[in-house]
Amino acid sequence: MAEYGHQAILFVASFIANWFSALSGGGAGLIQFPMLIFLGLPFGVALATHKVASVALGLGATFRYLKENQLERRFSLIILGAGLPGVVLGASVILFIPAKITITLLGVLTLALGVYSVFKPKLGLEHAPRNNTGGGLISGMVGLFVVGFLNGSITSGTGLFLTVWLIHHFGLDYKRAVAYTLVLCGLVWNGTGALVLGYLGNIAWGWMPALLAGSLLGGYFGSHIAIKKGNLWIKRAFETVTILIGLKLIFS
Repeated sequence: MAEYGHQAILFVASFIANWFSALSGGGAGLIQFPMLIFLGLPFGVALATHKVASVALGLGATFRYLKENQLERRFSLIILGAGLPGVVLGASVILFIPAKITITLLGVLTLALGVYSVFKPKLGLEHAPRNNTGGGLISGMVGLFVVGFLNGSITSGTGLFLTVWLIHHFGLDYKRAVAYTLVLCGLVWNGTGALVLGYLGNIAWGWMPALLAGSLLGGYFGSHIAIKKGNLWIKRAFETVTILIGLKLIFS
């Protein structure tokens, strides 16, 4: 069991990380995952522990977004069906890949997402669904598999990749894309990754009470603000979080 001081740090950091994540559609690992390593957990244990805690983010967001009824059943099943195999594969191989290589590459890609959104001023501001059938759907599902693999293998900010893929390829606006990311990625994808990592590695269960409470509350209140503020506000939050995450991962 972590000391009470550590539990307080865990709760505050987890709440802040997941509050920002719920606003921007990902990025809780920017604060939460490095914090677990800083407080003494080995990489593999921190990875599995963070993945379990991140499920509470999805649960908190689900409580809030279910009131809005924005998730379409068919599209939700597409995201789950294409992404979950990637999550399982990614979580199965990450413990055998050098962490420095994956973290640096992720930083470059994440920074690119933020810069891309900045230079696309209308990106994600209007809801114009596309690529829901035929070849566009197939290529979209391939992209979802790749994003799922990243989600299973690397913890920091991979929900941001799903958010921008749903906007860029499927034509969703930021508000709807973040809803799908937080509920399906945050709850189901992360839950699957947590099961695989928990089976292959170890989880610091003594650290969980504070992490779960912070993730649950941060996810709920962050989602509430995102719903109230709308697309432009979420877009700016997304750009800020992705650029910060990218720079941190590159120079850490």
